[in-house]
Amino acid sequence: MVLLYGDGLADATITVDYPGVKIQKVEPQPDGKHAFVWLEMASDAMPGTVAMAVKTPSGTTQASLELSARQPQQGRFQGVTRDDVIYLIMPDRFADGDTSNDIPPGAVPGTYNRSAPKAYHGGDLKGITGHLGYFKDLGVTTLWLNPIDDNSDATSDYHGYGATDLYKVEDHFGTMADFQNLVATAHQQGLKVLLDMVPNHVGPNHPWANSQPAPGWLHGTPQNHINTDYNYPPITDPHAVEKNYISALEGWFANALPDLAQENPLVAQYLLQNALWWAESGGVDGFRIDTFPYVPRTFWNFYLKNIFATYPNFFTVGEIFNTDPTVTSYWAGGHTGFDGVDTLLTTPFDFPMQDALHQVINQGKSAKLIVNVLRQDRLFPHPEILVTFIGNHDMPRFITQANGSPEKLKAAFGLLATLRGIPQIYYGDEIGMPGHDDPDDRHDFPGGFPGDKQNAFTQAGRTSQQQQIYAYLQSLLKLRRDHPALREGAQKHIVVDNDYYLFTREASDERLLVAFYKGQSPKNLAVDLTNTSIADAKSVTRLFSGSAANLAGKQLTLQLAPMSVAVYRVE
Repeated sequence: MVLLYGDGLADATITVDYPGVKIQKVEPQPDGKHAFVWLEMASDAMPGTVAMAVKTPSGTTQASLELSARQPQQGRFQGVTRDDVIYLIMPDRFADGDTSNDIPPGAVPGTYNRSAPKAYHGGDLKGITGHLGYFKDLGVTTLWLNPIDDNSDATSDYHGYGATDLYKVEDHFGTMADFQNLVATAHQQGLKVLLDMVPNHVGPNHPWANSQPAPGWLHGTPQNHINTDYNYPPITDPHAVEKNYISALEGWFANALPDLAQENPLVAQYLLQNALWWAESGGVDGFRIDTFPYVPRTFWNFYLKNIFATYPNFFTVGEIFNTDPTVTSYWAGGHTGFDGVDTLLTTPFDFPMQDALHQVINQGKSAKLIVNVLRQDRLFPHPEILVTFIGNHDMPRFITQANGSPEKLKAAFGLLATLRGIPQIYYGDEIGMPGHDDPDDRHDFPGGFPGDKQNAFTQAGRTSQQQQIYAYLQSLLKLRRDHPALREGAQKHIVVDNDYYLFTREASDERLLVAFYKGQSPKNLAVDLTNTSIADAKSVTRLFSGSAANLAGKQLTLQLAPMSVAVYRVE
């Protein structure tokens, strides 16, 4: 399906003269400014430029569609597994690898200003490509890029979530060639790439805001629309009626972002084709999908079914920003809701666990909150691949919430690396970057920009505290990489109290014991292993951090350090 823009299209005659390509049908729209053309392409159609001749009573013109050769699937569209660790990057705030695009030709004045918190700061795709070695040294395996669609008509859309053209790379970030080079080079170095997709809405400066391609393309208009109340949990309630959640599905984010009507078959087809275009053009390994519950579940089934049909190993992780597992689990793929729909989503982000870790470590709440989240894993078809995290671009930095405590941040990393799930790290958290609410949580990575006085990409350029945090996370990720039980092993509770939680990760050839303790002073802990999954333990050996363990019969004694995570091998 091709969408044509112009004038006088209501009476247009559209023809194609290209081997292997013919027009199936044409649907001109009442406004005369848009027409949908369905092209049927033979399997042996050759790459090239398909010219569509457009003839109207007032004249003729030509529209072009590029047919590109598909790239080999080997080494691309790989998906993400429990062996991976995801690293979230805001391209504008990570590294400036090409200063020539800091102020692209035709850019709106004020879009680039490093001293303005919401302007572009110069980070780009080449900057990320230039630091692939940094990710490998840290131990992450997968890069998640915030959206790279064109947002250049706005002075505060550096984040990428206000698209003005869904088929163009943002000029401040570079070109499609830069994107393709980033993905290809990352793949060559053993790194995967996830791209952020936003099927829920476009930016307020998108042409569709004031000129909809077809009736019902958007929910409302800039002058007359619902302002979303963000209340989507009623969608999970079998007793709710449409009025309880219509604002979530049809409301405009921030009262400004045009809300797409995915129930319109034309919109659904457009968004699917756009997703396939980005995947195929870049060769990415999956999508992070924004504002997932604000879109009809029937659309997700259509969208993801077709994506997986094309790329069977593709990975999709959805943002369901809610701390209640009974809510987040409703959108997980692999099971059917009471509405008869399976979203097919690979996995959601584990916002409930993020909230529990924050409350336990930063607010002093009971460690039993962690177990309470894990208890509800039964709601998810695949809890083992939930994407766990302690922070992202939409919340204050973890270390700031921890009142600057590196020990609390390290403890959170310790749990992130040892609990079930696929860990995700927010850029800069590995060096303890501080930050309050948006945009303070989105500062430039030190050393990524011309004139930076510090270069935290190198050990020599980090402060002692930054290096301490970095080295700790690096060693944790190596531990996780070296021990399959931390990635794939079943998780079993051993003992939990307000100040501590001991659990195992157990695989067929390896059993590990993890001890988390949040107290403020050292603690001697005696644990009776009777009736636990490691009651048959003959030895418990320190593997990471902590002090030596003493095992006498079924009595295990540990000396727990304040605010710490220790890992032991159980034989």
